[in-house]
This record gives sequence, C-alpha cells and structure tokens, in this order.
Amino acid sequence: MTSAPATDHSHEIDLLARIARGDEDAFTEFYVHFSPTLYGLALRMMRDPKEAEDVLQEGFCTIWRKASRFDAGAGTPLTWAIMIVRHKAIDKLRIRQRIDRVSDRVQEEGGTAAGFDDSSALQPLMRERTEIVRKALGEVNAEQKQALELAFFTHLTHEEIAERLKTPLGTIKARIRRGLLRLRELLEGRLE
Repeated sequence: MTSAPATDHSHEIDLLARIARGDEDAFTEFYVHFSPTLYGLALRMMRDPKEAEDVLQEGFCTIWRKASRFDAGAGTPLTWAIMIVRHKAIDKLRIRQRIDRVSDRVQEEGGTAAGFDDSSALQPLMRERTEIVRKALGEVNAEQKQALELAFFTHLTHEEIAERLKTPLGTIKARIRRGLLRLRELLEGRLE
C-alpha cells in the first residue's frame, strides 16, 4: 500500500523567503493564498467581522515583519500563519475583556457614587479616588487620554471614535489599549 504523497510547501516557503527580503509581490501572493483561511479563523474567534478584519490585518503585518523568522523545520507556512493570527485574536479578546471589566467597574462606581450626597461617609473617599484617577489620566499621552475619555465617558464605540477623530480604527484601538495599560501602571497601589 502506498501512502499519499506529502504536500510540497516549497513554493510557500519561497514566498516567505522573498517576503523577508521585502518582496511585495510575494506578500500579495501569500495574502491571496492564505487570507480566506486566516480570516475564517479570526472570524470564528472574534465573532465580529470588523474585529476579524483587524486581527487579519495585524496578523499579516506581523507576517511581513517576521517572515525571516519562519522555520520550515517547525511547521508549514500555513501553520505558522495560523499561530500568528490566533495569537493576535487572543490578544484582542483579552483587551476586550479588560475594557469590559473597566467599563463595568466605572459604571458600578458611577452608579454607586450617584446615590451619595455630600454628607455621606463614603463621599470623601469617592472624591479622593476620583482625584487620583484624574491626576493619573493627566499623565497619560494626550492622544491616548482623548481616546480613553471618548470611550469611557461618552460611551462611543471604537468605530465612532475613529470616525469622530478621523483616525484609523486600529490606531484608536491601540491608543485605548496603551492608555489603559499606562493608566493601570500609574494607578497601581494608589487606589487600595
């Protein structure tokens, strides 16, 4: 009994080698060949077409930058590309969860704070925390601060913020993510 011949991935490997040298035609061919499969993966993970497109874009940007790191001994080009897109999707999902948690906390604290009057025993603590957060927000990069304020205080979606600021959606998401990370760094230990 003869086994089926192994699939030859030499052309795909060659494409990655050419991409590593900056060959845009090779990148285009690689994209056309693999993007439907990779988009399908991103869409299954993200469950949102726009976010899946962002993940795909970020994945292909990484492929462009890291094509020289591809190791044919570790797997096929498709397997390598799948792992890159999968990691990008996982990163986005984690960011989404963090943003949801922060948003929930802001809403909970906002709802709780609304029930207090000036004579409340907790009012001074709420004022102190608000001031700490306000000062920390003042230390965040101006573009990140603007994106955070629009996302959390006006409750605009990322798409609406991008449209309002006439800035690419990916840039807005990156600003919000970096701003949240910086804010968390600044607030660590201050709100306990």
